[in-house]
Amino acid sequence: MRRDIDDVLWGGILALLGLGVAAYASVQYDMGDLRRMGPGFFPIVLGVVLFGLGLVIGLPAWWRKAEAKPLAWRETLAVAASLLFFGFALDRVGLLLTTAITVLLASSVAPHKGILWRVVLSLVITLLAAGVFILALQMPIPVGPWSR
Repeated sequence: MRRDIDDVLWGGILALLGLGVAAYASVQYDMGDLRRMGPGFFPIVLGVVLFGLGLVIGLPAWWRKAEAKPLAWRETLAVAASLLFFGFALDRVGLLLTTAITVLLASSVAPHKGILWRVVLSLVITLLAAGVFILALQMPIPVGPWSR
C-alpha cells in the first residue's frame, strides 16, 4: 500500500513547526492569563493550534492510500513570486496597490479563466487588508506611494 506521503510529510512539518513556536514562545515570553494576556499568549496558542492542525492532516494520511501527484510548478512559482513582490513593494508602493497587484499575480494561474473575478477578488482583499491593518489596527504602513 502506498501511503499519502505528501500529507503525512506536510502534516508532520506543520505539527513540528507549531510545537517549535509554542515551545520557543513559552520559554522566551510571559504567557500571562486570560484577563491579562502576556506577549507569549498568542504565539503559544497559535503554535498549539498549528500542532493540532498538523496532527489532523498527518495522522489520517498515514492510513490513506494515495497516488503520486506531480508538483504544480506554475502555481507554486506564481504564489512565491507574488509574495516576493509583496515583500519588496510594500514600503515603496503602499498597501493598497501592493495588495491588489499581489492578488492579481497569485490568481493569474488559477484554472478558472476570466479577469472580472480576479479584479473583484483583488478589490475585496485590498479593502479587507486596508480595513484590518490601517483602520482597525492602525499600523504605520504606507497606504500608497503618496504616503511614504
